[in-house]
Amino acid sequence: MLHGRDAEQARLAGVLRDARAGRAGMVLVHGEPGVGKTTLIDWLAADTADGVCVLRTQGVESEAPLAFAALHRLLRPVLGLLDRLPPPQARAMRTAFGLEFGTDDGGIPQPFLVALATLSMLAEAAENATVLCLVDDAQWLDQATSEALLTAGRRLGADRVAVVFAARDGEGRSFAPDGVPSLALAPLADAAARAVLTDAAGEVAADVADVLMAQTGGNPLALVELPTTLTPEQLRGVTPLPQRPQLTPGMERVFLDRCRRLPAAVQTLLLVAAADDSGQVATVRRAAALLGVPAEALEAAERSGMVVVDADRLRVRHPLVRSAVYQAATSGERRQVHRALADVADPADADRQAWHRAASVDMPDPGVVAALDDAAARAERRAGYAAAAAAYARAAELVDGDRPRAVRLFAAARNAWAAGETRSARVLVTSAQEHAGSMSDVLLGADIDRLRGRIEVNVGSAIDAHRIFSVSARDVAGLDPARALELAVAAALLRSHGADSGTVFDVRELAVAATAGDTVHRRCLGHLLLSLTQAAVADWSAASASLHAALREGTGIDAPDVLAHLGNLALHLGDDEAHRRCFTRMLTGARDAGDVMGVLYALPRLGFTRFTTGRWTDLRRDAEEGMSLSASAGKRPLAAVPLGQLGLLAAVQGRPAAELDALLADLEAAAAQPLGVLADPVHDLGRWARGVRAAHDGAPGTALHHFAAMRVATLHRLAALDRIEAAVRAGDRVQAVAWTEDLAVFAAGTGWAWAAAVVAHARALLAQPADVADLFDSALAHHARTSRADAHPYDRARTELAYGEWLRRSQRRVEARTHLRAALEAFEDLRATPLAARAAQELRASGETARKRDVSTALHLTPMERQVAELVRQGLSNKEIAAQCWVSHRTVAFHLRNVFAKVGVASRGELARLDLS
Repeated sequence: MLHGRDAEQARLAGVLRDARAGRAGMVLVHGEPGVGKTTLIDWLAADTADGVCVLRTQGVESEAPLAFAALHRLLRPVLGLLDRLPPPQARAMRTAFGLEFGTDDGGIPQPFLVALATLSMLAEAAENATVLCLVDDAQWLDQATSEALLTAGRRLGADRVAVVFAARDGEGRSFAPDGVPSLALAPLADAAARAVLTDAAGEVAADVADVLMAQTGGNPLALVELPTTLTPEQLRGVTPLPQRPQLTPGMERVFLDRCRRLPAAVQTLLLVAAADDSGQVATVRRAAALLGVPAEALEAAERSGMVVVDADRLRVRHPLVRSAVYQAATSGERRQVHRALADVADPADADRQAWHRAASVDMPDPGVVAALDDAAARAERRAGYAAAAAAYARAAELVDGDRPRAVRLFAAARNAWAAGETRSARVLVTSAQEHAGSMSDVLLGADIDRLRGRIEVNVGSAIDAHRIFSVSARDVAGLDPARALELAVAAALLRSHGADSGTVFDVRELAVAATAGDTVHRRCLGHLLLSLTQAAVADWSAASASLHAALREGTGIDAPDVLAHLGNLALHLGDDEAHRRCFTRMLTGARDAGDVMGVLYALPRLGFTRFTTGRWTDLRRDAEEGMSLSASAGKRPLAAVPLGQLGLLAAVQGRPAAELDALLADLEAAAAQPLGVLADPVHDLGRWARGVRAAHDGAPGTALHHFAAMRVATLHRLAALDRIEAAVRAGDRVQAVAWTEDLAVFAAGTGWAWAAAVVAHARALLAQPADVADLFDSALAHHARTSRADAHPYDRARTELAYGEWLRRSQRRVEARTHLRAALEAFEDLRATPLAARAAQELRASGETARKRDVSTALHLTPMERQVAELVRQGLSNKEIAAQCWVSHRTVAFHLRNVFAKVGVASRGELARLDLS
């Protein structure tokens, strides 16, 4: 019976009640060791009525290096549902569980795809009954399981699923994931503590109870266990209590004292059980027998209450028993036990056997290293990158020689990076570099430097990354031009983003040689590098020609890194259509592969041309999705750019001040995190949004201050009209002219009509009255030359507005109305409220009343509702939409019901006939 946990029981019962009603939820129960976490979730499991499917698993410290081990235990009862999953997800889960084997040519599943398979599996199971997932000792979950469960849980929606984690506070390895509501268990109050003590020990003298309660601090496990160390006379108060209680903060000493009262053979068996992570009675028996433990020792251990045997399964009674027994053993005793467990391990379970072997040695051992290498390779093929990193790192400790150690440390770092373990990857790759450097292995060093630079690009210093890439490219150019080419391209792209370390390396010869290379990939990168070097010296015409050559070579290339390079350079050179095409291809491939990091890379970059080309509804949808995915995947720093884009959108659309303030505050918090090369763009998006708001508020000086602080050259061009207008209105003609002429050079070199239009508009703002009309006409003519794909409707509407305002002030009201009507219509389409209001006011001043246009129902749809509606209109089923949107089909149905209600239709056919653009 539980005492003193009424509020906690009600909270957990509420989570389960919500799940029954189709509102999925997660909760983390946490507290100090012994505070009753396991007891509480045991109560929840026992208290469930019929119609609830209870799935359970537990983190085991010694099992932490085994990828997906705990997830496999959790889902084993429902694995029969695998065939109902979308085929890519089913393959990913089979590979993760070792039922199929991935290959290096694309068969390795993305970890996010395993998480989606977990989501789908839980959703399918919930079709038959409410699903309650209980995960104990979550702090010891293997990372692959932890990420799969958390990602799946965050993307559950209208599903009959509840996930309850239990984790210990104060452990070296913590479990405190973002976005999971927590329930902290405090020590028991006096009345409840007395009740627990009475249940455990019967009648206890009042003064003795007072002492025990003070010693335990209300910890339920301590209240149960501490009386077992006392005699009946001590409990009744007949004889004095010990001067020093058998208690430590974690209760290990209580359990250890009980274990030490047992015969030596039983203590050895308990150590075997503590070191074992298979949970198999037969495994523990056989390993103990190798250490001379008689068979009857297991029964004695069971009678002591330290282990629980259920059929062929064995469980240590409490995690504290496991840690107390294992930590109290000498290192030699632990090695002996692990050696015995390795000897009796099932040969089919080679990973577990390899880890026991690794724990049984303390000096270099080629056989153990080979076994760990194999285990790491298997983990990598199953997308168990954290497990692979751990295996390679342990192998590095057990191998002789700098080069073999460097190779394994690099492999460990590569996998740690893939697993998102940034700090660990940084430490490992630095160590790998030191060992490779001592051997003067330039080629290995180049591969290591590529990873070092990539880490710096993402979470460190982009300038340091530029230096790493440049120096490494220079060092390896004479030995391996292909490696040098990739490193040089990476360095040049960073330079285009303003990250220049000053490292000098003339790459023109390398680039020219690559353009005549024997593979499409190499020729593409050669033209790309040539374009980047030409752009670096503002040779815009040559840079554009080289980019087009790179795009032609890259037509059939789907490699994400090449598409990203091409797309980034296209944005830098103003090619909206090429930028959109590259990142759309990258996004499509990433969605198909379940590559969440690829999606989170492509979405925000695609957002820049979504903004300039007026696809603001798509931008809002993509930014919202990027924020949702980054939270689901536990990659919150990747929400920074989408946040900035939403802030900019809120500013230009004049959304409520509180909304924009909240977005900017969130953006500041995001910008305080390590963002690598994204740091300046994120800050610039905030400056752009603040500048736009200040301009709308009639504070051009403040606006100019924000715009002048922008640092990224590409964003200077995207925000050119905002920046120049602010400078003109603030009276800083010198700055306005300088920015205009800088853009004019770019426009002339690249030939982009949108850029020429902005230049003409800017010159009109600076011109003498006699020249203004011709310049505005020129700007509109340039806008008219743009294709639909690279048109900039917001900039065009601003030109129409500025021209109309000038015409009205020049008393040419009839001519002004044409331009003002065009501006108003465009601003209303874009929901650019501040400028729409200005255009309407100008139109009224010209003698014409502006008509208020109907607002599309689609405006009231959330980004997910809009996405679901669009996919329904394409004829996709709910399950197909779920697979594409990475949610459950019940969640799709929930959003579709909302769409029907908001747009006033009753069927998918009626929805298909609506225009939601």
